[in-house]
Amino acid sequence: MAIPEDISKRLIRLHGNPFAWFTGQLLKYLFKPQSWLLEFIKKKYDAMKFQTPIVGIHIRRTDKLASEAAFHSLSEYMKYVEDYYIIYQYQNPDLKLIKRVYLASDDPSVFNEARTNYPNYVFYGDQASAKSAQLDSRYGTDSLKAVILDIHFLSLCDYLVCTFSSQICRVAYEVMQQRVVDGAWRVESLDDVYYFGGQNAHNQRAVISHKSIMPNDFSFERGDIIGTEGNHWNGFSKGSDKTNDKSGLYPSYKIEEIVNIAKMYTYPEVKIKDDDI
Repeated sequence: MAIPEDISKRLIRLHGNPFAWFTGQLLKYLFKPQSWLLEFIKKKYDAMKFQTPIVGIHIRRTDKLASEAAFHSLSEYMKYVEDYYIIYQYQNPDLKLIKRVYLASDDPSVFNEARTNYPNYVFYGDQASAKSAQLDSRYGTDSLKAVILDIHFLSLCDYLVCTFSSQICRVAYEVMQQRVVDGAWRVESLDDVYYFGGQNAHNQRAVISHKSIMPNDFSFERGDIIGTEGNHWNGFSKGSDKTNDKSGLYPSYKIEEIVNIAKMYTYPEVKIKDDDI
């Protein structure tokens, strides 16, 4: 997980997750649709009458539950959707708010559950797409089109609630970054922290020293490098101190992400002034 050296200073200053932004630019270029696909997406967009504000939910189940991810109920996702709209209404008190949700899933039953249990929300999404994502049909053309649509519409949402253990969730978050100034905060993951499949060790830096106060946490000093193993989303993360091999829980707010910088292909025809950095 690294960003180009020549734009690193500006990118770190402007974005809360520089690598996600950089990856999003690459993905947006790779995903540039051909004319037939662009027309297909436009027809779906018009038929759906896609509007904002809208929160995107991606619920990945089927094979994930049997291998690498825990079950998360719809109510767990909707909690963060409700939180988002409470804040949005507070910021826009005179707006007659329509609470929209784009729902993407490989579990068709989620759509009926959502519309039954949350009648005050307008749910967008295609139940047929969820059926095409079943294990016995997910490698067909229809399933591929459904995945493309879900990534596209999720990336157009104002906020995402999903699981970063899912690549669709991560890709939608990355693609989202190319259309907003700093969308690092526009996601809530119910499981993993943001990562890139096959990445090197995920290291963080302590910005505040910590003195152990519990049997399962560990002490560290400001400046120590912490190798993170995951966020428990209760104020604590799990990891180990690279300087002394202590491991356990640590307060998540006392660390910061380390942005890796690497020399990559540059574009000398693009002139960058020193005062632009």
